[in-house]
Amino acid sequence: MDQPGETRVALDDAALDALFRTARTQNKWDGRPVSDDDLRAIFALMRFGPTSANSSPARFVFVRTPEGKERLRPALSAGNLDKTMAAPATAIVAYDLKFYDHLPRLFPHADARSWFAGNAALAEETAFRNGTLQGGYFILAARALGIDCGPMSGFDKAKVDEAFFAESSFRSNFLINLGHGDPSGLFPRSPRFEFDEVCSLA
Repeated sequence: MDQPGETRVALDDAALDALFRTARTQNKWDGRPVSDDDLRAIFALMRFGPTSANSSPARFVFVRTPEGKERLRPALSAGNLDKTMAAPATAIVAYDLKFYDHLPRLFPHADARSWFAGNAALAEETAFRNGTLQGGYFILAARALGIDCGPMSGFDKAKVDEAFFAESSFRSNFLINLGHGDPSGLFPRSPRFEFDEVCSLA
C-alpha cells in the first residue's frame, strides 16, 4: 500500500506501449488458446478498477465452446461474424441492473443500496456507466497480461440478452474478442486527436 507522500513510479515505455501506443484492435488470430487461467488472471486485475460506491456492476460471459459460439452467431453483424467465430474466446461484457443488491457487501460503510433501489433510471445509468468502465479495465488488464483484444459493438443486444441473460437482470453492453493477434489482420492505425483539439484547461 502506498504511504502518505510516497512518489509513484511511472510505467516504463515497454509497458506503455503494450497498454496503449502499440496495442491494436485485433481482427485475426494466430490460433493460440485463451485458457481458464488466463481469464481468471485478467479478472483478478480488472476488478480493482474504481466504480461508483464500489458497485462493480459488470458481468462477463466468456464464450469459447462451439455450442456457445453458435448461440452467439445469430446476434453478430456480418462484419464481425468471421473474426468472432475464429477468436479463441469472446467476452460478453454486460451489466447488472440490480447491482445494488450487492452493495451491503461491497460498500458496507453506508446504506448505498437505498440510493438505487426503487430508482430504476439512476440504477440503469449507474450500471451502464460503471459496467462500461469495467469493460475498459478488462481490455487494459488483458493487454497487460499479453492477451490481445478486439472490442466491438456490432451485434444485436436483444438477441444476446435472449440467448445468454434470459430471465435475469443482466444486459449486454459490448463484446471483446480475446486471443493472440495475427498482425496480417491489422489495418493501418487510424488518426488520433492532438491535445489542443479536444482538451481545454480551466
